Amino acid sequence: MNENQKYICDVKMEDILWNRLTTAYVRATEFPKYFSIIESMESKKNVKTALEEVLRNIEHQSTLWRATPFAMIFLERIFQKAVLQMDKNDIAYDIVKELLRFFKLIAEIFHEIVQYSVKQKFEPLPYFSDMLKEEYLFPEECDDEEEEELWEEDIENCSEELSCSFYYYSYQVLLNCKEILENINDTTLKEQAHKLQKLLY
Repeated sequence: MNENQKYICDVKMEDILWNRLTTAYVRATEFPKYFSIIESMESKKNVKTALEEVLRNIEHQSTLWRATPFAMIFLERIFQKAVLQMDKNDIAYDIVKELLRFFKLIAEIFHEIVQYSVKQKFEPLPYFSDMLKEEYLFPEECDDEEEEELWEEDIENCSEELSCSFYYYSYQVLLNCKEILENINDTTLKEQAHKLQKLLY
């Protein structure tokens, strides 16, 4: 297991500076709360709302964000847990169904980006944890007007290495799903699982 895979397996929720990671619409400050709701699998309505909130923020029109690879770590862990419970738990089944769709989308976006970058350099940062270096984080405190200006600059001035890292490390997380996908025997979901498997290489 290399250092990046070890990080993916070992990193804790509290190790991530969620309030300093941007998404398509807001900072990821509320993500730990959403993950807790989803993982509990207690309320169908609450799980659906929390899952939708995370997914719509970490991918928008094939663009991934600073929070995306870190969110993918915890979504993948939830996915693993849900697959093992889906036969007896309707909420777990719904989570698996939605994450299969979303993970396939992320894998497709990654391959498109790599293919597009054939004539250019696709060089992510060396380590997953590099994305949490101070130089890559959104300012901790700023007023509303300043935040809006910084948000626009954040999108426009994102370095090539950092941008590549959003896609590369999100995909690296997905590679951990390969084994668990074999456990999906549900007729409706098996085809989706097989399609995702084919994208993980």
